[in-house]
Amino acid sequence: MLQGKTLIVTGAASGIGAATAALVQRQGANVISVDINPPRQVVGTFFQADLSDQASIDRLVAALPAGVHGLANIAGLPPTRPAEAVVAVNLVGLKYLTTQLVPKLADGASIVNLASLAGMGWADAKAQVDASANLDFGDVPAFCKAHGIEGPRSYFFSKEALIVWTMQNRWTWRARGIRMNSVSPGPVDTPILKDFLETLGARAEEDMKTMDRPGTPDDIAPVVAFLLSDGAAWIRGTNVPTDGGMFSNVMCQINGY
Repeated sequence: MLQGKTLIVTGAASGIGAATAALVQRQGANVISVDINPPRQVVGTFFQADLSDQASIDRLVAALPAGVHGLANIAGLPPTRPAEAVVAVNLVGLKYLTTQLVPKLADGASIVNLASLAGMGWADAKAQVDASANLDFGDVPAFCKAHGIEGPRSYFFSKEALIVWTMQNRWTWRARGIRMNSVSPGPVDTPILKDFLETLGARAEEDMKTMDRPGTPDDIAPVVAFLLSDGAAWIRGTNVPTDGGMFSNVMCQINGY
């Protein structure tokens, strides 16, 4: 279903991004890999870019070809990194890259954002999410200070806002057939899993007990690949929990089932 499509995968040097780039290439896609770090093994054509820096994104967009069939926004920072950097990369940079690339996307293209189970509380974060709607790179430090976005909260907030942004843009580019969805993994065995457990502490340890195992990049990549494919053309503005059942477990606990 991806044969002959040109797909951009950010965060392609490691983890879920690397697994997604490799998988969609095996499915016949022409892959453009993007990361701040050069991958050990390049999949397709590699572009180096810093998604926390507007000028770097502008250079990337200018260099990318037109007629791209899909964008997988997988690059991201863990909650152990400074809050301002997490918000800049996971939210502001992702949104800026996406909106700048839309004119270069083909009609019928798919945009897939990597969110997280950490964003499941988006409905309770409306004030912060609304305040971030037009957040620019230069505004991030003041925003984080004004809204108490620090420590692990930066990661939770960035994913909450990303899920809301995905839903809000369910029909934004409908006239061109461009759709946007998100995927929300639970804990995944990647190089940053240790960072999550150290930062989130007892909560993460307790959540992990409900799972038979942490996920792997190869558990998540096929879901991203499906959403990039023509088979997902009628899925718009949807967040797909891909977490071994953790989201359902939390929902049952919250609602007494």
